[in-house]
This record gives sequence, C-alpha cells and structure tokens, in this order.
Amino acid sequence: MISKKLKYKRVLLKLSGEALMGESEFGFDPKAMERIAHEVKTVRDMDVQVCMVIGAGNIFRGLKGVSAGLDRSSADYMGMLATVMNAIGIQSVLERLSVTTRVLSAIPMSDVCEPYIRRRAERHMEKGRVVIFAAGTGNPYFTTDTAAALRAAEMSCDALLKGTQVDGVYSADPKKDSSAERYDTLRYLDVLARDLKVMDASAISLCRENSIPIIVFSIHSTGAFADVIAGKGKFTVICER
Repeated sequence: MISKKLKYKRVLLKLSGEALMGESEFGFDPKAMERIAHEVKTVRDMDVQVCMVIGAGNIFRGLKGVSAGLDRSSADYMGMLATVMNAIGIQSVLERLSVTTRVLSAIPMSDVCEPYIRRRAERHMEKGRVVIFAAGTGNPYFTTDTAAALRAAEMSCDALLKGTQVDGVYSADPKKDSSAERYDTLRYLDVLARDLKVMDASAISLCRENSIPIIVFSIHSTGAFADVIAGKGKFTVICER
C-alpha cells in the first residue's frame, strides 16, 4: 500500500544518458549507474510506483548524426536504439539490487525486452515493478523529453521528475554564470517564454495540457530523489500555478 504521507505516489523519472557516464567521457560508469539504481530503489521501497525514461547522449545523439551527414530519421532511430542499451543496463543494475524491473520498448525487439503496451506497463507498476520505457516514442523527430511527457501522461503519473546536473532551473548556466538566478517555481508558459531549455517545447506543452508538474532536481545529490517525493529538498517545480 502506498503511504498517504508522500507527496507523489506514481512518478516518471527522466534521466539524460550523460547521467550514466559519471566521470567517463563516453558510455557507462558502473559507479554512477549503481548510485542511480540505489536512488530508484530507495523510492521504490517507499511504496512509490516508479517508471523511467533515459536518454542516449552517453552513446549517440541524433542531431550529432545529422551534423555528420546522416538523414534525420536514420539518426533519430540510432538514438532510439541507444536508449534501449541504457535501459537494459540500468535494468541489470536494479535487479542486482533485488528491484524487479521491466524494459518496454516503443520499437519491438522481443528477444531483449517487452513491446510497449500501455495496459501492460500499468500492470507492471501496480505490482511494484520499476518500468523503464525505451526507444522514445518510436518515431523520429521526437526527443526523449517528449517521450517522457507522453509516458507520464499515459501512466497517469502525479509528476515528471527530471534529474539533471544542477538542483533546479536557473536563468543561465550556474556553472558558467555565478549571477544566475535559481527559481523555486515556474509556470509552463514562463519556461517557454524565457526559452529556459529545461525540456523541449513539445514536452512542456504536453505536461501543461495534462496538468503534470515537472520537477527539476539534481540526480547527483544523494537522497534528492527521495526528498522530492516527500516534498523536501532543493528543486524547481514547473506547473500552472
């Protein structure tokens, strides 16, 4: 049974592929993956239903493929396949921690994961399994941010949590600009009007249309994921207000 004291009871965690890199310049850092898996396990053990979408920037970026001469559709499909690799990697680490996990791919590949079926995904979550959605939306020209917003809406999530490199949304990159202003709350339209680059416009609009708050926090801060679920810690909330 899910605790009534928790602020959120079913959430989608969106991670960039870079979150899996740790100190590495490419691919996977086992320590980073294990730390993230522990964060997810902690929240799952709080009886919160968790699903995830992971980007592929640690392996391949579609837009980089385009700049290298590939057509956009081919490059985006390559990026989708890279997200499946990341999903399988995190699944392996989570299950080593005794967290039952399922990878559901928008591009069917039944030998390595399940095809995405909404009702099946909901059933997995109801049983307490962590569900990782892979291969984006299954269509080119859509980012994993948009895929995360879509899956959060389909799963009727209470919130979409975006784990980033910093502890919220700033007016500029705080690593480059020490005077950057940090926001505690923002409206969806503020993000779009100020071009804050939190998520792409399609993802923001989809969350707005479905009244799904977006919570931006640092995935690198130990315990931050659990703190957000309990309504504590440092983060930025994007909602209608």
